[in-house]
Amino acid sequence: MSVPDGAISIPDVVRELAGTAGIEPVWSNELGGTTFRLGSTRYVKWTPAESAIDLDDERRRLDWVIRYSPVPKVIECGSDSEGSWMVTGALPWENAVADRWMSNPAAAVRAAATGLRAFHDDVPVAQCPFDWSVVSRIGDRDLPTESPSIDRLVVCHGDACMPNTLIDEDGSWAAHVDMGTMGVADRWADLAPAIWSTEFNYGRNYCAAFLDAYGVDLDQDRLDYYLWLWQST
Repeated sequence: MSVPDGAISIPDVVRELAGTAGIEPVWSNELGGTTFRLGSTRYVKWTPAESAIDLDDERRRLDWVIRYSPVPKVIECGSDSEGSWMVTGALPWENAVADRWMSNPAAAVRAAATGLRAFHDDVPVAQCPFDWSVVSRIGDRDLPTESPSIDRLVVCHGDACMPNTLIDEDGSWAAHVDMGTMGVADRWADLAPAIWSTEFNYGRNYCAAFLDAYGVDLDQDRLDYYLWLWQST
């Protein structure tokens, strides 16, 4: 995901959903999807019909996980011939790449790590109906290397990057967003892209700080494998 650069076409349905509220594009992805802020109380994700993104998958995940961990509340979903959309309520916090946290990356990394640990600890594996295992992600493709044994099975966020972590004003983790691939997997499936994201967003070596705040020792083999899997799928 990235901040939209240049003119963004606003779909008709987004204009209809906004009514008299202002419309601000805030995130875009490589598949043509865009997230818009509608006034100060709502967000809408819109994705074109040809996109592989299924917003109803995310809606089902958010509806399930909100009872265990703070995430946006889904207001409505829909689709037409041009695309699909999901409207969620706005949460009152900034993400970990907002200006104030970009200028204090150590605090942002600490919040992201403690927030991910809280998510892994609080969301129950046994009740989770969603899968994010290596097999579910790879499918029938041949693996170049054998996957490592499970370290700890958790409900993974599925995209635990810094922009998807919301931080309270006091520097504590507040919530997560973007749960489209949330599911049960080894916790290193989340840890690897989260650590990569600290490097991508802050440009420094924060691996040790992230792992220390999360509360786990470095496992280089699992880190390397799940980073490869993240980049390959």
